[in-house]
Amino acid sequence: MIYVLAIIIGVVAGLRSMLAPAVVSWGVRLGALQVTGTWLVFLGKLWVVWLFTVLAVGELIVDQLPTTPARTMPVPFTARLASGALTGAAIGADRGNWVAGAGAGAVGAAIGTLAGRAARARLAAAFGRDRPAAFIEDAVAIVVALAAALV
Repeated sequence: MIYVLAIIIGVVAGLRSMLAPAVVSWGVRLGALQVTGTWLVFLGKLWVVWLFTVLAVGELIVDQLPTTPARTMPVPFTARLASGALTGAAIGADRGNWVAGAGAGAVGAAIGTLAGRAARARLAAAFGRDRPAAFIEDAVAIVVALAAALV
């Protein structure tokens, strides 16, 4: 189960790189994820929770702009892998193995990045424009993130 949930939160990081840490931070802060005694305890600090929350909201807005770089460019792709590893580590720490969680989260982020790009392209083609596809991707990412972090 640890691998499945860590991969799922990683997929969310691949879709929206800041949404996954925001939701996981809230999970730690509210006690749904236990990371006490690990290096991940910082995720529950109030300022970290709010920082990731603001970054996640900003990302949801910036993603709508036509000038936003492709998620598969080196810097955004690396950020998504790091976000997936961090959030997967938190899911893993809650279940006793943050290292396995980090690896699974990074794999999930790669999957989410590539599959998300392909799915959004197909949806945008079906709608004839990108914005509805982006909103659908946002909604899916939010629902999946909440489910993975709060299970």
